[in-house]
Amino acid sequence: MRLVALLILVAPGVLAVYGIKLIRDSLFGELQPIFLHLFLQGVAGVIFVIGGLFFIGGFILHRDRKRNKTKGRFENR
Repeated sequence: MRLVALLILVAPGVLAVYGIKLIRDSLFGELQPIFLHLFLQGVAGVIFVIGGLFFIGGFILHRDRKRNKTKGRFENR
């Protein structure tokens, strides 16, 4: 069961790292073959990074809420 949880966390992390690579390639003008324009590549990179970070942050927040470690700051209203 812990292996499944690890894989669930690793996948968005890899996606976020790939997003950083796409942003870097966009800034240096290296177009990946699956994108038509550098702008689209940069936007996809930003979406990948933000999505990966939100997923990992949400997972950590959910785990901390479940273990009562948020001290009331992030409770459901």
